[in-house]
Amino acid sequence: MKKIFAILFLLVCFAKADAQVSLASGWKFMPGDSTIYSDATYNDSQWKPIDVAKPWEQQGYPDRNGFGWYRLRVTIPVSLKNNAYLKDSLSFDLQNVDDNDEMYLNGKLVAKTGSNIKEGHYGPRRYVLAANNPAILWDKENVIAIRIFDTGGDGGLYGNKFSISMNDIMDYVSINTEAEFIYGDKNSVGKSVKLVSKGSYAYKGKLDFTVTDPETGKVLYQKTNKAAFTNHKPFTYTFNAAALERKSYVLSYVFTDSLSGTKIVKTESTPYILTPAPSAQPKINGPEVYGARPGNPFLYLIPATGQKPITYKAAGLPKGLTLDSKTGIITGAITPKGDYYVTLTASNALGSNSKKITISIGDKIGLTPALGWNSWNAFGLSVDDARVRTAANTMIQKLAAYGWNYVNIDDGWEIDKRLPNGAITTNSKFPDMKATTAYVHSLGLKMGIYSSPGPTTCGGYLGSWQHEDQDAQTYGDWGIDYLKYDWCSYSEVTASKPTLDDLKKPYQVIRKSLDKVNRDIMLSFCQYGWGKVWEWGTETGGNSWRTTGDIEDTWQSMSHIGFNQDEAAKFAQPGHFNDPDMLVVGKVGWGPTLHNSRLTADEQYTHISLWSLQSVPLLIGCDMGALDKFTLNLLTNSEVLAIDQDALGKAARQIVKGDTYQIWVKQMKDGSRAIGLFNLSDKYQTITLDSQTAGAYTSIRNVWQQKDLAKSAGDFKASVAPHGVLLLRVN
Repeated sequence: MKKIFAILFLLVCFAKADAQVSLASGWKFMPGDSTIYSDATYNDSQWKPIDVAKPWEQQGYPDRNGFGWYRLRVTIPVSLKNNAYLKDSLSFDLQNVDDNDEMYLNGKLVAKTGSNIKEGHYGPRRYVLAANNPAILWDKENVIAIRIFDTGGDGGLYGNKFSISMNDIMDYVSINTEAEFIYGDKNSVGKSVKLVSKGSYAYKGKLDFTVTDPETGKVLYQKTNKAAFTNHKPFTYTFNAAALERKSYVLSYVFTDSLSGTKIVKTESTPYILTPAPSAQPKINGPEVYGARPGNPFLYLIPATGQKPITYKAAGLPKGLTLDSKTGIITGAITPKGDYYVTLTASNALGSNSKKITISIGDKIGLTPALGWNSWNAFGLSVDDARVRTAANTMIQKLAAYGWNYVNIDDGWEIDKRLPNGAITTNSKFPDMKATTAYVHSLGLKMGIYSSPGPTTCGGYLGSWQHEDQDAQTYGDWGIDYLKYDWCSYSEVTASKPTLDDLKKPYQVIRKSLDKVNRDIMLSFCQYGWGKVWEWGTETGGNSWRTTGDIEDTWQSMSHIGFNQDEAAKFAQPGHFNDPDMLVVGKVGWGPTLHNSRLTADEQYTHISLWSLQSVPLLIGCDMGALDKFTLNLLTNSEVLAIDQDALGKAARQIVKGDTYQIWVKQMKDGSRAIGLFNLSDKYQTITLDSQTAGAYTSIRNVWQQKDLAKSAGDFKASVAPHGVLLLRVN
């Protein structure tokens, strides 16, 4: 190949795994930026070692944004090329880059992503150089220098398979498993997978398909198929795995090219549905308490499942509020402060259901964590009006009956330059934000938006620096109900090493600005947990605050974040909650190109269970227009959501921390306990919930299956899947 180009890292394994040079160790790091850092002769002896398995924030560089450099000295043996089937290109696998990078080899810039290093291009990175590139010194020491720019949150290089290898014949092949699973009778699942090529080589060989039970190690099904494909002519294999238990099985696809003998392997897990289908009879869901401020516009959609049409009633509704009996939308305004006790009733042709809730009019809003959608983890900066409306419509059709009600636009909506009067407005992707908000409100849903206290946002759009009052008023005029406020470029206008007061200031300023507006606008701090924000988030006016850097759809990322929240847990309370970042289930991608979450089915159950136990905002991060059956199962379990939305507002605590498992326990308002048994290992294991941890109980209920398991006190034991969970409610 004559050109240097970047391609996304594929989740593949190669049969000739030894034909590579590991780049996993030996790296050095220096914060800051200088052109001399790329020079091969530069003396980096004073640089500190760094582990590329973790972001730089976790290694002595907390709150580090902006530039940082990595350097590594490595010999590239010519035997890599001599022993390769293809000899034209050399691949550098840099794993994850957060957020943007340039790669120098022996002082020469050989690869980069994007036209501006200060743009956000977070994600996996693999660069390919022509084997005859003069920057490569075969059989000699080479200096690799990586220039990183971090826009906020975690930063740097991190992953677990850094390597150099010759571009393999299978580098042009992918096993596409993005098709949805099809569910049939007796828990059967099936789908179609494709062997796809981006090159001109005509592949001929065999595709081996295997189904394995990870609990027993037993191979349940094997089949070998002849396979031939080339560019624009993929090979498709369709299967159906019947009579499976309600657990996950490992599917393995191995293509072997007959001419070269090389292989490509991909595995995935089967999804399995645990959430029972809702009854056709009406049932009112959602929390038992709802907060609003006196005199501000009130909007509440009664969340109720059941066969349509449903008719709604509200007994004890305070003066100033009205209910639309056909839609279940309550609107108006209440002036006097106080608690109002209202009985909601939903009725259809099959019966009726009532539920008592408290409408609390006072200084607090967001008495339970937000339930909604945010555009970032799916669309990144490519969000637009059509995608937001799709999210709103999908929420009404499939999720609002369970209490989901926020539709939040993240970065990318802002115009390039403020209006002559200093006001902010939208770019061409959002022709009329006020109309979009009005549409969302007409459905009974809430609308959220994004900004930064700095001059620009993480994506390089306009921030609110020195325009806080003006922007808050604009949001109020548009009808905004939620603001995510992301630190980002605020580092440019505050101290290089901000004090605690410096960390608080931008959020105090925007809270005061929002309070001048005649709307209930939830404020979500996004500053990555700096300064132990959970200790002061409440006093600073936050309804929620990020406790961590950005999440990825990997077990390493999700589990590291989720199982390290215990320090912050005790600060959760009604109206003020920790936020370990958005959900990574369904189709995600951080841009226009999406993929199925890389979390296994068991890991996704763990993800939703752990976040619900911790009483945190549940913000869906996937493409709402492509919700599959399994993801809906994760998002529509009323008993799981009730744990997150419990009116007591307490977060679960880490009660047991074993080497390979953890037990988290949450106190509920009704006196019961929600308990998660989490298997952190990669094998099935039996976890014991002793009577002391469970407390004196009369019954244990499997929350995901909504089924009682035991009715007497004593130790309780359960087999839990790898990276999986058993979520219980103990009465």
